[in-house]
Amino acid sequence: MFKKRLELIFISIIILAISILAKNYYDSYTYKHNDISQNYKQLIADKEQEVLDLMQQHYGIRLDIPLIVTDEFKGRLYGLTSYKNGRIKIYLNKKVMQESMDYILESVIAHEYAHALMFQQGYLHSGKKGHSPRWQQTCVNLGGINCGQYVNSNDVVMGKMPF
Repeated sequence: MFKKRLELIFISIIILAISILAKNYYDSYTYKHNDISQNYKQLIADKEQEVLDLMQQHYGIRLDIPLIVTDEFKGRLYGLTSYKNGRIKIYLNKKVMQESMDYILESVIAHEYAHALMFQQGYLHSGKKGHSPRWQQTCVNLGGINCGQYVNSNDVVMGKMPF
């Protein structure tokens, strides 16, 4: 009797685990093959508006540049600001949004707009100069919470904790 009960519990656990794996696979596949949700779009638009308002307040400038969500990044890059042929574009990595949307809203958008503003003002940089003290202050002025050079994984993980 005990052996039958143990087998039933074990089979139930296996079925539950397979169900959870299947749901996670489906959610991941659906996210990967569809546009970001309307909710994410609205959150990004609201944060972008907030950053642009701060830019106007602190610098008297309001940039009109495209903010593009893409899944073309390799690796864990959260965002990128490009300056090519006199045009500035900001890219956000769709692949990391599902797990790190709060971090993107709190830090990445302001971080990338700080680069865009520096480009617009003629501070074209290469190497580590892109995260100079001047850039860091610009990032803070635009509402960035973590204005470091790269993503701090601890900030992303701790931001998900319920305490």
